[in-house]
Amino acid sequence: MSHPLHVLTGCTAVGKTELALRWAEANNAEIVSCDSLLFYRGADIGTAKPAKAELARVPHHLIDVCEVTEQMDVTYYVTKARAAIEDIINRKRTVLVTGGSGFYLRAFFGPVADEVEVPDELRAELRGRLEKAGLAALVQELHALNPTGLGALDVQNPRRVLRALERCRASGRTLAELRKDFAAQPAPFADFTVKLTELVRDPAELDQRIEQRVAAMLRDGLVAEVRGLLAKGLTQNPSAARAIGYRETVDFLEGRLPEAELGAAIAKNTRALVKKQRTWFKTQLPPHRQPAAATIEVRELFV
Repeated sequence: MSHPLHVLTGCTAVGKTELALRWAEANNAEIVSCDSLLFYRGADIGTAKPAKAELARVPHHLIDVCEVTEQMDVTYYVTKARAAIEDIINRKRTVLVTGGSGFYLRAFFGPVADEVEVPDELRAELRGRLEKAGLAALVQELHALNPTGLGALDVQNPRRVLRALERCRASGRTLAELRKDFAAQPAPFADFTVKLTELVRDPAELDQRIEQRVAAMLRDGLVAEVRGLLAKGLTQNPSAARAIGYRETVDFLEGRLPEAELGAAIAKNTRALVKKQRTWFKTQLPPHRQPAAATIEVRELFV
């Protein structure tokens, strides 16, 4: 019989942290983070990272595992998460995965990376073309390499267009062929039984929680945190530098956003993120429970 992995997800500010802690305490569990920003040391306030007192209540894994200049990728995440999970199980404890980062969350339900290796020189060439010729030139080349179409590729997203073109050029295959090969791969955690719960809240209540979270971040020193991270090379890592809370604060520190508008900008972009998260959870995750975070009893999280 395969070991169970309990996965608790939900959109930003829904209230995952406290419920995860209480469930872990009640079930002899350790927590494996599935949040793409909690990996980074020093990125604490803007990520709503669990406080030291919260981290002390339950052992946590995959928090503060790399510098803010280092880019995390899903292959590395799977390697580290699997090692942590196997260690927890070997010590006869229960595993609770928690977080709302879809790209990493997907690893628990299906394949996450293909075997296409992109040479550094090709990656550099295409990034140079993007800067000089613009996104439209790359999209045009993609269409030429994919005469049957680009599927659901977001051609307005430079990172996704770059990644798609890199993989087509490096492999000599179309996106449709690459998707077929990708789908045939085994999922990294196929040998576990995954139990998934998504916490939900009333939209009006969630909006209020977002406003409260943003106010607390600014009060607790978000601007000073970002200033310190910039000195450590934050902008070398686009994934971290463009994260909500950080990108707006960078804009403020570099004179592109008035201080009086900082909180409102973070809250607005957080609400937009929540909308995207809800859609992603609905369309990309397998059928799962969606209890109300405001009323769920801890013992009922995974039934």
